[in-house]
Amino acid sequence: MRGVILRETGKPVEVSDGLAIRPPGPGEVRVRLRAAGVCHSDLSMCEGRLPARLPLVPGHEGAGEVVELGPGVTGPPVGSHVILSWIPPCGGCAYCLGGQPNLCTSVSPPAEPTLTVGGEPAYAGLGVGCFAEETVVDARAAIPIPDDVPFEVAAVVGCAVLTGVGAVINTARVRPGSSVLVIGCGGVGVNVIQGAALAAAAPVVAVDRVPEKLAAARAFGATHTLTPDELREAAKELTGGLGFDYAFEVVGRSETIRQAYKSTRRGGTTVVVGAGSADDPVTFSAAELFATERRLLGCLYGSGDVRTDFARLLRLWRAGRLDLEGLISRRITLDGVGEAFEAMGSGDVIRSLVTFP
Repeated sequence: MRGVILRETGKPVEVSDGLAIRPPGPGEVRVRLRAAGVCHSDLSMCEGRLPARLPLVPGHEGAGEVVELGPGVTGPPVGSHVILSWIPPCGGCAYCLGGQPNLCTSVSPPAEPTLTVGGEPAYAGLGVGCFAEETVVDARAAIPIPDDVPFEVAAVVGCAVLTGVGAVINTARVRPGSSVLVIGCGGVGVNVIQGAALAAAAPVVAVDRVPEKLAAARAFGATHTLTPDELREAAKELTGGLGFDYAFEVVGRSETIRQAYKSTRRGGTTVVVGAGSADDPVTFSAAELFATERRLLGCLYGSGDVRTDFARLLRLWRAGRLDLEGLISRRITLDGVGEAFEAMGSGDVIRSLVTFP
């Protein structure tokens, strides 16, 4: 079986034909991948900014077809088209029952690695390992979708769209007519912008250092596009000096989190969407937290419930309210994943998508 392998943190990934996959065990299903998006979080794992076990098969944004059920598993049936969820909800813990299934930690990684390379264990990125031809996952991680949804569309819903749109409609609950700032216009950032447009926010201001990313931001619903150096003066003009009702940080760095927080009005909401490093602390004074009454919110997986939100996002796509095809800048094979990582900072690409035969 072919797949992408990272053997050493900070080194380039490689493509191997020597992967093997074990049969699904109790509670598991085997899925044949048909499409997988290349997300910045995959690159962060490969570079060591996010934790991962090695050797690693990256990839966590994927869709495919169920081809085998483990013992005792009744569904999703063989032949089902599914989106893979890298945080599968157990459905019975305090978080799931309390309406926060995106925080569920009850579905543990398999005790026995699902993959081997050269006879040695290999670890699936975020429990799904989508940069391989097949994967074995907990059955609760395979969320069924209608058969007429293209796998390419389904794949991007699995992370970028749920994270970005969900940050707006689930985490922040943006109200129509509110002013919105989005710092960072990569694959997730443009979906925050799509979510803000969907929520009827105005204005929607996009900030990035890369001109090509700002052009994409406008295409997906930004009303204004700025470089970081332009933000301070533009905020005065657009918000009367008050600051934005909602500011979304989609970079994952302490300096941009501070920038988003300072750009938020008193009583407004700052949402941290970017996946940052554990050794990059952000400092706030006790006085500013108390006196400004700004809300500072984290956002994991768009605060979503994959069991219902995947279907909700696909309904919005069918209705023409979300542009999912437009997110796909280039289609590649597994051999192109390394180049896709290199292209992430250029602004030429919103999403590179791995397609499988």
